[in-house]
Amino acid sequence: MKEVPTTPYLIRAIWEWCIDCGVTPYVAVKVDSATRVPMEYVRNGEIVLNVSPDATRNLKIGNDLIQFSARFNGVSHEVSVPIAAVAGIFAKENGQGLAFQTVGAGTAPTPTLVPPDGEDSDGGDKPRPPGNGRPKLQVVK
Repeated sequence: MKEVPTTPYLIRAIWEWCIDCGVTPYVAVKVDSATRVPMEYVRNGEIVLNVSPDATRNLKIGNDLIQFSARFNGVSHEVSVPIAAVAGIFAKENGQGLAFQTVGAGTAPTPTLVPPDGEDSDGGDKPRPPGNGRPKLQVVK
């Protein structure tokens, strides 16, 4: 029997958690040739997409692809992201979510818990670096 990766299930779970908590789910994507996104918004081979119900139309998070329609600067685009290209899903407001190590097309990413800002993975507090207060996604190893 073919082993089904857990990544799409974890993405759907964090998306649903965001919606239930009233926060905005974002996905960070490593753009490759199989990724269909508006290329003018790609920076350093990556793009961050708002996947909230208010920002998307016909959102489908399947086992192989995330697909939806969205407006970018007022222009509608069809977006298609392979699950293997998802680097993480997180809440915009607090940065909580999961990060995935992307290893290439066709290979399932490895999930990693992303603690809220100001916490180490063991739950201890650490000083916050100066910044503009915006959430950021980081891979915790």
